[in-house]
Amino acid sequence: MQEKVLKNVKNGMPVLILDVLALLLATVGCILGGIMGEEGIAIGWGIFGVSMLVLCFGWIPLCGLRVLKPQEALVLTLFGKYIGTLKGEGFYAVHPFCGSVNPAANTKLNQSGDVSTKNMGVAIKENGEIAVSATPDNRKISLKIMTLNNNRQKINDCLGNPVEIGIAVTWRIVDTAKAVFNVDNYKEFLSLQCDSALRNVVRIYPYDVAPGIDTTGDGVADEGSLRGSSDVVADRIRGEIQARVEEAGIEIVEARITYLAYAPEIAAVMLQRQQASAIIDARKMIVDGAVGMVEMALDRLSQNNTVVLDDERKAAMVSNLLVVLCGNRDAQPVVNSGSLY
Repeated sequence: MQEKVLKNVKNGMPVLILDVLALLLATVGCILGGIMGEEGIAIGWGIFGVSMLVLCFGWIPLCGLRVLKPQEALVLTLFGKYIGTLKGEGFYAVHPFCGSVNPAANTKLNQSGDVSTKNMGVAIKENGEIAVSATPDNRKISLKIMTLNNNRQKINDCLGNPVEIGIAVTWRIVDTAKAVFNVDNYKEFLSLQCDSALRNVVRIYPYDVAPGIDTTGDGVADEGSLRGSSDVVADRIRGEIQARVEEAGIEIVEARITYLAYAPEIAAVMLQRQQASAIIDARKMIVDGAVGMVEMALDRLSQNNTVVLDDERKAAMVSNLLVVLCGNRDAQPVVNSGSLY
């Protein structure tokens, strides 16, 4: 199904004016025709009959008038056949028996553009309360860029760790005929395809950088991860969704990760693992610095022969300095007032 945009039909105002004038003339013709007929003028009854026909059927062209605002479209069918799409703001006049189609008009998802102008209805309940109901206004299709904030999903990454992830997808309709006729409900279709594409991409990446993981499919291990390569992952998700919704006439503008965390059942364990890794890295840095300081102290003492130490005393000095420098508490020195030996 290919979209066919109707042109040269933006003539709603002339049709409205002509139809109103015809109804007014028919009203006057009924009055004058009735008067002339009663006076015996034969043509009076003819004028009366024609005017009555115009009054009875003159309202039908008004049913073909359509008004569109910017970035709106209307898919029209005539007796079940697709005849074209109206695009762009304006006042249109089409076949009065045309119907508009939008299978997703009543679908409400967690996305922008779903809350349209509504007709308000008032009802009085049995207990005397006044209830206000809202129903969708029309079957127009929005061509604006909309955002779908899909629900968070729990997915296992490539290491089998369950993670919770949510994405926001910005999209728009580029082919109204495909969106209406190729799928049953393009909003639900898009939401389901987003879930499926997200699951397929997330299972390729680890949550954090892990050794020996190939995320690009080239057979070489890399440092790709959900947390560190969010832009790459988002672009890959966008491409995956676009390939799935092409037949629905939808263009995926952008896909972004809005939420990423370990699942609650392993979050505490993973936090301890990260803390342990951070402590190890910090201790490694402290030891490297302490060894450098000890080497510098021994070199400075031996340069000017300030203190001559044998190997045993050097070992004791190194041990004491490492204890002081690597300890996680303040040192409490002991002053030796006697002989060194």
